[in-house]
Amino acid sequence: MSTVADPAHTSATHERFEMPDRPDGPPLSRQISALVRRNLFHIRRQPENLADVTIQPVMFVLLFAYVFGGAIAVAGGVDYREWLLPGIMAQTMAFSSFVVASGLCNDLNKGIIDRFRSLPIQRASILIARSASSLIHSSIGVVVMSLTGLIVGWRIRSGLVDAVLGYLILLGFGFVMIWIGIVVGSRLKTIESVNGVMFTTIFPITFLANTFAPPETMPVWLRPVAEWNPLASVVQAMRELWGNAPAVGPDAALPLQHPVLASLLWIVGLTVIIAPIAVKAFDARTRD
Repeated sequence: MSTVADPAHTSATHERFEMPDRPDGPPLSRQISALVRRNLFHIRRQPENLADVTIQPVMFVLLFAYVFGGAIAVAGGVDYREWLLPGIMAQTMAFSSFVVASGLCNDLNKGIIDRFRSLPIQRASILIARSASSLIHSSIGVVVMSLTGLIVGWRIRSGLVDAVLGYLILLGFGFVMIWIGIVVGSRLKTIESVNGVMFTTIFPITFLANTFAPPETMPVWLRPVAEWNPLASVVQAMRELWGNAPAVGPDAALPLQHPVLASLLWIVGLTVIIAPIAVKAFDARTRD
């Protein structure tokens, strides 16, 4: 004997077994800290990932200080080793874009980001955590280079405030480079393409500045390009704040005559331009 189900009973039963609404996730700060620990955990499991901020910077310091240093003259009788360290530190921060680009691309390809999206967390926490962990990763290289510089004769010859400001400018520049890495890691599909693009762009930019040689020794047509490079302002700011080099001459480009102000303007301006592009690229890559 067939029976007709009571609509009211059916509706009540459906409501009884209906999936509840997803609960609110943890606070954003907890989401970020958990993801930062996750990113840094890979370093402990794979310590070879620290080679780019330990072995490579030390190699550059020793190579330029003892092999090429004798062939590079710096105006004003400045010791080349002291003049060199800020440049290598800025170069290491520029390379932080490699780390975030390859790490983000790897997570996207392996479906890690899709798993994160299934959790009750905000999408912004993924990018913030990736940026913070990359900045910590690069800061390890700054500490290593500072210790190496002390061994080869580098010193900070200014006060505490100027010394701290120099490091803050360096970290701010690294923050800008991280957003560039997010753009590249979101748009490119493979690790090989990420490494190829980053190497062929970032590596020449770090040399086309006052990183290892004074811009005034470059050809006339190339010198303005090097002096208007944002990295050049950061390097000159650190040199002046740390007492590693005097102020540039009046024939230098405007950013190098006011390097601290120029560095801050570069950092803020590039972040305002690049960060929205990075967020848009990440959203487009992770959109259903």
